[in-house]
Amino acid sequence: MFLAKMNYLEVQEYLKKSDTIVIPVGSLENHGKHMPLGTDTMIPDKIAEFLDQKSDLLIAPTINYGATDDLVGFPGTVSLGVEGLISLLRTICDQLYKYGFRHFMILNGHGGNSASIQAVGMHLYRKGAYLANLNWWLMAGQINPDWAGGHGGGEETAGVMAVDPSLIKYEYINLPEGIRNDVSEELPSGAWTNVNFKGIPIAIPREIKDITDNGWLAHAFKNDAPTKATPEWGTEMLQTVADFIAEFGEAFGRSSLPEVQE
Repeated sequence: MFLAKMNYLEVQEYLKKSDTIVIPVGSLENHGKHMPLGTDTMIPDKIAEFLDQKSDLLIAPTINYGATDDLVGFPGTVSLGVEGLISLLRTICDQLYKYGFRHFMILNGHGGNSASIQAVGMHLYRKGAYLANLNWWLMAGQINPDWAGGHGGGEETAGVMAVDPSLIKYEYINLPEGIRNDVSEELPSGAWTNVNFKGIPIAIPREIKDITDNGWLAHAFKNDAPTKATPEWGTEMLQTVADFIAEFGEAFGRSSLPEVQE
């Protein structure tokens, strides 16, 4: 069930049997020359579509912007920042809380959103509610290790293909990441904004455009090339994640709530 398609009487009826709501959260950010900016929103939307076919969970409208400051250097990327996303998500959740929702499920499409989601989750916890952060790409890789991937690699490319294969720019799909050791040759670039020193990853926050002029980063995952992606893989993966979320939502909704601390 989609909240935007219901009237308030239907929401009142839903709340008589459940206080659980799913909120997809995405972003608008570069995913390489072969991928659309809306990747992290389109994939959660597709999972939500599959989820609606499997479950009676209520699904709120998607938040289309996220915290993606490290990708702002690529034109079209728009970031709310960590604090901006906290403010928006907290406002939405507080309003839903007033109506009686207590089990919040965030269907997250972008890793950079996690700090904001965590903060809002603690806020809700102190109000006597729970928030579950469901990072679809991590769950997919844990369900099936062959699906695990990084930013703009095969996993996400397959996910977009499940939405619409025509969104992929196939003329760019064979381009390399073009990783640069922008900090120094002694500190080679690792996963995302990490550098490696004596085999140990160290985070050095900076803009991704300093690391690669392409903007997809999956080299930390072996064999996660976007050229491996297929619509069939993407559809199976997103459907499986939706099935998992449907089962989790049932168990989550049965959980006892924490005590109010405010």
